Amino acid sequence: MNDQRKLIIAIDGPAGVGKSTIASRLARKLGYANLESGAMYRALALKAIECDVSFDDEAALIKLAHDSRILLEPASNGTRVLLDGKDVSQRVRETDVTAGASRVSVHPQVRQWMVARQQELGAGGGVVMEGRDIGTKVFPHADVKIFLDADPVVREQRRLQQHNLRGTAAKATAAELRERDHRDRTRAASPLAPADDATIIDSTSLTEEEVLRRVEELVQQKLAP
Repeated sequence: MNDQRKLIIAIDGPAGVGKSTIASRLARKLGYANLESGAMYRALALKAIECDVSFDDEAALIKLAHDSRILLEPASNGTRVLLDGKDVSQRVRETDVTAGASRVSVHPQVRQWMVARQQELGAGGGVVMEGRDIGTKVFPHADVKIFLDADPVVREQRRLQQHNLRGTAAKATAAELRERDHRDRTRAASPLAPADDATIIDSTSLTEEEVLRRVEELVQQKLAP
């Protein structure tokens, strides 16, 4: 699937819909970089935790962002996240950081700073970038825009299975997922919504392979001479 043209591919959607998996697999097939925008918000949330900065203090978070070096590097198993030169790829997946990233991301100035960094990372093309506002805000002129969605109950179940959660932990994770959905869809800055020209793929009753196949078809159509 390699081609001289290097596309910018945007994959957006809510939490627990499988964006990261699809983006990672697609990028490997194309030989593209896989850039997970959420990892950058997670890195900033981790820095806030380490520096004891409130997730609600926008001015302090912006200063923290300017004083931080957040890098995303393509890796065989997805995206490697570097914060001030330290590999924090595993740490940013932990529950406290995930919850913090959702709160950090509601601030307009934080999003503005992140969007500028993300645009720099993907400017040359040859990237699959996934997040919640890639097709609407980060790369409104992306070559391929996909919005992945699924029934909320199905998304919750997938997330619980992914982390093998039961009982109290499962209830807490499901509640956090619903809360993130609400924050993402109702925030003032770049709320979660499909771009007008995005292809919406409902994965409620689709397997991972079926979703990947549909995405690949869209990419091939764009690459066709």
